Amino acid sequence: MKIVLAYSGGLDTTVAIKWLSEKYGAEVVTVTVDVGQEENFSDVERRAYSAGAAKHYTIDAKEEFSTFFVGQAIKMNGMYEGTYPLSTALARPLIAEKVVEVAKKEGATHVAHGSTSKGNDQVRFDLAIKSKMPTGEIIAPARFWGMTRQQEILYAKEKGIPIKEENKKFSIDENLWGRSIEGDSIADPYAEVPEDAFEWTKFRKQEPLELVLEFQEGLPIKVNGMKLSLLEIVKLLNAEVGARGFGRVDHIENRLVGFKSREVYEVPAALLIYMAHQDLEKTVYTPLELRFKREVDQLWSDLVYRGLWYEPLRYILDEVGRTMNRYVEGEVKLRVKDGAAAVLGRKAKYSPYSESVASYEKGWYPSDEMARGFIEIWGMHSLLASRTRA
Repeated sequence: MKIVLAYSGGLDTTVAIKWLSEKYGAEVVTVTVDVGQEENFSDVERRAYSAGAAKHYTIDAKEEFSTFFVGQAIKMNGMYEGTYPLSTALARPLIAEKVVEVAKKEGATHVAHGSTSKGNDQVRFDLAIKSKMPTGEIIAPARFWGMTRQQEILYAKEKGIPIKEENKKFSIDENLWGRSIEGDSIADPYAEVPEDAFEWTKFRKQEPLELVLEFQEGLPIKVNGMKLSLLEIVKLLNAEVGARGFGRVDHIENRLVGFKSREVYEVPAALLIYMAHQDLEKTVYTPLELRFKREVDQLWSDLVYRGLWYEPLRYILDEVGRTMNRYVEGEVKLRVKDGAAAVLGRKAKYSPYSESVASYEKGWYPSDEMARGFIEIWGMHSLLASRTRA
């Protein structure tokens, strides 16, 4: 029997290598997908082999992740419950897809992942795997073994399995679009997150950062006039914006598995890009377009968060987003200082803003008759209804 395991190099999946080989007598093939996490992939590979992997693959999917997943998230302002930029949720379908590709190459009928029965990721992985490998068997060891995190650490020690030092305290998931932190005192929603939990957003630079993001068809293409790929822009902003303490998210999240959890993320590039993109959309869209787009954004974000990446409606919403972002072109000027970010100004190619209309100094003014007529008609429904109910 051969099992292909989605391998992050963390505690759960490292323990899973040994557990799968012992329980099923299986040959375990591990697959690590590089979606931009700050990781020494040579160390990850060595850890996999030390834990008993028969074969290991490392797949570089950073460009694919940034272009087809992060790029679409930017166009859709992908924020679950208006707060979480979907960093982990976005990467799961791509990781599952790459793992299935290896399973087919290796002739394996079983695919495994490290998600627990309390987490959202089990839904995302299972559904993504089923979409790409309908006849495959899915094994999630953490849904079977019943070990707590501390018991996993003890199991690893007993079996001589190498684990990363930070696994003894926090559970970390990381990719290009964000870093999530769980475990230890963070589970208490009232406790302050300890500073040693953070990595990307530690204050390393005190001087303010001013920058101009230029967008074309809804995507950033330049930073301060310098043309870069989306992957390069996200990496640059994560480093420079995060160094000034901006990009922390701490909120109570409604998990799709039925309960609330305290979630902590570091997402500097995501938050800044969304801030600029939404500002530019507001500059370009009509009021009706803007309200419609916000509803579409929320629906799209809910689908992605809930593991429904392959839901047909998501493809339809993608088309809506691409069409509406054709006109999101221009520049947004921002400042990042003392852990906060602000928009300083913007200009857009397709903006209907007119100073000759909007200015109170020299702008257009309707006549008294026009103003009275507009007000009368505008409020007629409300006034007539309220009078009948007085």
